[in-house]
Amino acid sequence: MDYDFSFFLVVASLLTGVVWGAYALYIKATRQLYDVSKEPLLVEYARSFFPVVLIVLLLRSFLAEPFRIPSGSMMPTLLIGDFILVNKFAYGVRLPVLNTKIIEVSEPKRGDIVVFRFPRQPSIDYIKRVIGLPGDRIAYFDKKVYVNGQLASQVPLGVYEGVGQGASMTGANRFEESLETVKHDILVLPGAATVEDVFVVPEGQYFVMGDNRDNSNDSRYWGFVPEANLVGKAFFIWMNWDLDHHGIAFGRLGTILN
Repeated sequence: MDYDFSFFLVVASLLTGVVWGAYALYIKATRQLYDVSKEPLLVEYARSFFPVVLIVLLLRSFLAEPFRIPSGSMMPTLLIGDFILVNKFAYGVRLPVLNTKIIEVSEPKRGDIVVFRFPRQPSIDYIKRVIGLPGDRIAYFDKKVYVNGQLASQVPLGVYEGVGQGASMTGANRFEESLETVKHDILVLPGAATVEDVFVVPEGQYFVMGDNRDNSNDSRYWGFVPEANLVGKAFFIWMNWDLDHHGIAFGRLGTILN
């Protein structure tokens, strides 16, 4: 069980619902007329907050959840300071806090940008791109990805110029990489050391990498993401705030993620 924001929303929903419901039962049992103006202060607060907290819990648990990007591991696709929305039902409907899947929907596809609970510390959420599906053989050599023996093509796009908190990546080489039908940009630092190896993805797990290939703590270093750790699919940038670069970057608002 994760004691995160969802946990506190569940607790708040239960407490406010119980207080309001118990008072309503008391009024009914004593055959009084329910008069809102005579409610105790605690009941008044419970009645006011219960529907609000419940709606937030339902929306956040089953529809979409906001996240803020704290690092540059997904540059240039996602920048530090991006605020994104994550589709919570894309990979199945799960109960909040328990994270138990109750409805099957679909499975991640190669190229999806996914949020997941970090296997080594589930209280922390990570965001990466799915490279390998269950049963795949992923090879990474010379800063290139091979999926089941097939090279993921890279088209050079020139030298990257970072801004704001991502300025440290200025000078990296930018490529358009193709993962089957998904095309996305990646960054590669010339001369940077990296892991080169072959990885066979176990059943029920996924191999993920950051688009900022030489500045990403991903499956190359700590292994695979179990299906049970998936939180959802990132699909939309609704805000960007970077104090090192003029505050709000209006050009990024409303960006659909590939």
